[in-house]
Amino acid sequence: MSCIVMMMELQVNAQQTPIQELSLNEGTIDNQFEFVIRRSNSWQDFKVIKKNWMYTLKAHTIDSLNALHEQLDSTRNVVSQQKSEIDELRNNLNNTQSTLDSTNLEKDSMALFGMQMSKGAYNTLLWSIVAGLFILLLVFIFKFRSSNAITRAAKRSLEETEQEFEEHRRVALEREQKVRRQLQDEINKQKGIS
Repeated sequence: MSCIVMMMELQVNAQQTPIQELSLNEGTIDNQFEFVIRRSNSWQDFKVIKKNWMYTLKAHTIDSLNALHEQLDSTRNVVSQQKSEIDELRNNLNNTQSTLDSTNLEKDSMALFGMQMSKGAYNTLLWSIVAGLFILLLVFIFKFRSSNAITRAAKRSLEETEQEFEEHRRVALEREQKVRRQLQDEINKQKGIS
């Protein structure tokens, strides 16, 4: 029975990696270890490995580790470089965003009397000034018409008063002339009698 198990184990191992493909100088570290294990002699529960194989395997393992360390360092350098590029791009993005914000603020605002104000506030102020001026114009027109009507009435009243005065003066003058004629007539009568 143990022979059958050994035969099956050899067959399974042979199916996984054929011994002809395994080499100490080629392939992965795992294949090189497999080569050393399979080609080593067994003594009781131990494997007897040739020293030169061990040194060769050690050198290959150290080379692989050094290559991995170099690759890791290179990857770290790339990651560090990319991180600095990302930071620089973020700074550029922040600068661009702040420039865009200030440009939008300038675009949406106007300077009036030395103050920056939004277009909405500018329009409100401008239309308030226009409405105020329009109201002042209406008040001025109303006052002008009112004072014009009062002036016309005063002129008419003055003309009427002047006409009445002229009439009164004319009547008074006629009366005075009449009284003087009468007086002169009386004086003339008195002179003619005496």
